[in-house]
Amino acid sequence: MPPTPASTRRRTTTTAAAAVLSTALLTGLTACGSGEDENAASHTGSAAPQANLTVLAASSLTDAFRAAGEAYEKSHPGTKVTFSFAGSQELAAQVKQGAPADALVTADTRTMDGLRAETGAAKIIAKNRLVIATGKGNPFKIDELRDLADSKLKVVLAAPEVPVGRYSKQILDAQQVVVKPVSQEPNVRAVLGKVEMGEADAGLVYRTDSAKSGDKVVTVDIPDTQNAVASYPAATLKQSENGEAAAAFVAWLSTPEAQKILQDAGFQQP
Repeated sequence: MPPTPASTRRRTTTTAAAAVLSTALLTGLTACGSGEDENAASHTGSAAPQANLTVLAASSLTDAFRAAGEAYEKSHPGTKVTFSFAGSQELAAQVKQGAPADALVTADTRTMDGLRAETGAAKIIAKNRLVIATGKGNPFKIDELRDLADSKLKVVLAAPEVPVGRYSKQILDAQQVVVKPVSQEPNVRAVLGKVEMGEADAGLVYRTDSAKSGDKVVTVDIPDTQNAVASYPAATLKQSENGEAAAAFVAWLSTPEAQKILQDAGFQQP
């Protein structure tokens, strides 16, 4: 058999070397990809995009959302959630003025409905009810809504453009109870603060807010037949620069983990 030409031997050697190199590269890429998938899967919730999120939220959500934010950051490494709390009407004004934020949660559907051009689809994440908050020890023995009509009482309410103020007017009007408040506050926390400090004898607030005051106030329940249900819708903001991450957070608010935090704070199921 005649000897193989040198040029042919060189071509054969080069082809074999290329095949070996290609196999090594493919093996390395496969191993690298497998490791990344396993690493991603090892972190619960890490599939959500990472971002620094700003969430505008109703004042009554302050304590519950602070706990929720910590839980979300823990299960979503690399994401930070910052909240801005205020009355829903203030939040709506901020959105319309183009405030840099990613998501919005209000204490009523009416405010959210007025922002349809600025938000994504909204979903109810929690509900709440009103109670009467009275001074420590309930010195005036307030037992029901009609007691608030006593002219000797200093009653404070939220302003009518605030959700809790609108709910308050709704239930007082339905029971034909005429109250002349000594002040009308911009949010529910301000109403509660007046009662806690003794600047008011009573006020209408959410059950969740009154519960956080401990023994600073006495909570007087209002029968369901005389009460109003406050619904809390959450939505992403179209102006957000973190659309996917914002959507992931809003969706998380309906998960069992988030719902437990809200219900532990006294909120009702959506």
